[in-house]
Amino acid sequence: MNEWLRSTLPIVGSEHARDIDTFYFFVFYLSLFFFIIVGGLAVYFPIKYRLKPGETRRSAHITDNFFLEMLWTVVPSLLCFVLFFWGFNTYLAAFTVPNDAMEIYVRGRKWNWTFEYPDGMAGGGTLYVPLNRPIKLIMDSEDVLHAFYIPAMRIKQDVIPGRYVYMTFTPTVKGEFQIFCAEYCGKDHSGMLAMLKVMDDAEYEVFKREGPPEYKTMDPKLIGETIYKTRGCQSCHSLDGTKGDGPSFKGIWGKTEQFADGTSGVVDENYIRQSVLEPQAKVVKGFEPVMPTFQGSLRPVEINGIIAFIKGQK
Repeated sequence: MNEWLRSTLPIVGSEHARDIDTFYFFVFYLSLFFFIIVGGLAVYFPIKYRLKPGETRRSAHITDNFFLEMLWTVVPSLLCFVLFFWGFNTYLAAFTVPNDAMEIYVRGRKWNWTFEYPDGMAGGGTLYVPLNRPIKLIMDSEDVLHAFYIPAMRIKQDVIPGRYVYMTFTPTVKGEFQIFCAEYCGKDHSGMLAMLKVMDDAEYEVFKREGPPEYKTMDPKLIGETIYKTRGCQSCHSLDGTKGDGPSFKGIWGKTEQFADGTSGVVDENYIRQSVLEPQAKVVKGFEPVMPTFQGSLRPVEINGIIAFIKGQK
């Protein structure tokens, strides 16, 4: 039965998940034990002591039974204490961050998750972590209440606008695991999904240097579109010609732009690269210098993807 019960749960992907499952199984079998006893006696006693046809006797008048009263008082009380302290210790362990934990910033917005790594690199859609390394997720929300939930790690935390919250876990199984938003946050709540990818140390070093493995087979335009949607570009740069805090990307490729300092230049590969890494160097006339720099937070393959994406906005 234990194997069947385990098969109904997600894979055990972390140390915390193992502790949660052990506690869950204890509560389950304890409940099953008392259900069988209470349910069995509730069926047995009416049958055993039923009044048979023709009998008029009445049961004996019993005032109390000290032993039974102590039994059903002391035993449940002790079990409640056991469950409380066991659960409380498991909770404390889940929020005690090891000193060597890797800190990753998580931001929720309608309707996606973005992740920023210790080296300043960032991305969305997939959270990459090394195997057997303690991870601390520092999270906030850009708009409404969300809830970051990874079933395989048995962790869930409300992500609140205007403040940081955190949770920690140590992945012990290599692979890909689903991430959900577990708090209704609007019309596309069900699509606010991401993946957790646990990699060995060698794979993680390659990821830090070259980016996600899928970049090797992705169309550069798709890489650029991913960056556009997950790094906040869409909040300032439209694709339909609408003016925002920054120039629209529609038809901008090859266009000659007039800059605030009186100079001009053609929108090409070098201009876009410079605008991403040094956005204050050439500010388009009519716009404020509000764009932040992405120096050190975008890999070359991602910058090339942005160039390809903008080039495709005819």
